[in-house]
Amino acid sequence: MNTISGAYPSTSRAWYVVALLTLAYIVSFVDRQIMALLIEPIKASLDLSDTQVGLLLGPAFAIFYVTLGYPAGLLADRKSRKVIIAVGISIWSIMTALCGLAQNFRQLFVARVGVGVGEATLTPAALSLICDCFPRERRARPISVYMAGISLGSALAYLIGGSLLDPLLALRPYVVPGIGLIHPWQATFLIVGLPGLLLAILIASIREPARQEVNRTLDASTAREVMLVALKYMRDRWQAYSSLTIGMCANTIIGYVASWTVVLFQRRWGWGIGDIGVALGLILLVCGPLGTVIGGLMSDRLARAGHKDAAMRVTVVSIVLMVIFSVLYPVVEPPSHALGLFAVMVLSASAASATGAVALVTVSPNQIRAQATALYWIVKNLIGLMLGPVSVGLLTDRVFGDAGKVGSSMAIVSAVFGGIGIAALVMGARHYKVCVTKVSDQ
Repeated sequence: MNTISGAYPSTSRAWYVVALLTLAYIVSFVDRQIMALLIEPIKASLDLSDTQVGLLLGPAFAIFYVTLGYPAGLLADRKSRKVIIAVGISIWSIMTALCGLAQNFRQLFVARVGVGVGEATLTPAALSLICDCFPRERRARPISVYMAGISLGSALAYLIGGSLLDPLLALRPYVVPGIGLIHPWQATFLIVGLPGLLLAILIASIREPARQEVNRTLDASTAREVMLVALKYMRDRWQAYSSLTIGMCANTIIGYVASWTVVLFQRRWGWGIGDIGVALGLILLVCGPLGTVIGGLMSDRLARAGHKDAAMRVTVVSIVLMVIFSVLYPVVEPPSHALGLFAVMVLSASAASATGAVALVTVSPNQIRAQATALYWIVKNLIGLMLGPVSVGLLTDRVFGDAGKVGSSMAIVSAVFGGIGIAALVMGARHYKVCVTKVSDQ
């Protein structure tokens, strides 16, 4: 045996850590996704095109969210993870509030960049903490609970945004002393952004667990050595890591294509923001967590049956289902059918998000786990955020030249990139199984 492990925290303490980290993930997605509900009011207020909206939804957030992900992972492998997360929460909460003070495209773009800076710190450090709270055979469920924050946060963004905007939009823009003219969409950013500062204090107060499963063959003392060891480990197993990462890029691209769903219902069927927020929010609130729990349970069940690549198997099936329904829901009639297909898409996408993360940490030893997670998040979010929202905007503006064709744009982008993701996962499944078997036998 080449690994060293100590005592894990008590069950209650471990789940308290998971609860706070999940709450942080929920808040991060509320702050990140609230803009999807505000697209049309922002467009009208700042006179933006669909392409500019795509830039705000994707590249603006992605610039530092992805480039700071690896340094954050490197820090998390060596320094206090709770401090890293607390600082990150403070940054993204303040920058979300500053989105509410933007008066033009450039200012809003810069504020969205700041949100990405803060959120880059969260997941690499959070997954590292969770893995040190639970033994290997019990990790899928807590990681799945954490990953449920994606859907819960998105759901709350729609529900809170819809609830706030209906009464707020009935008001006229008003002047705030010392700030200037504030529109209802700007007030929404201020309301959802600032409470995150309280969560940062709670995260900073937890007792950090001892690091587990320390692989003695991967010891390194300097930051450069740690980075080189991690990169060499992943390079030697590039087929397993690349297939999983490319496959999960499809998950991220389609997830951000779905940011246009509010606009789809507004333009195609004339729905109001409040109605859309409630409908989509409830679907995400139910199907998102349900998908992550189902994915985690299926992965745990297959793992107990002796399948060391259990998480990868569930991920492949989930991605296939996600792609099918993501292509169908933007183009069907009537809207009730679109909502039903959207619900199944959310269920399968959430399962894939959870088990994809489990597959990654399962194949990665402790010393490189946060860095591996950071690189994985960098690549899939860089590709997903850069290609998903902007591709839809460009197709709608430049190819169709018709704002009403946003549904066709969504379906095309999902079909193309989803097909690439499925192919990568299928081709890499065998290599992943070989690698994860070696890791579990160490």
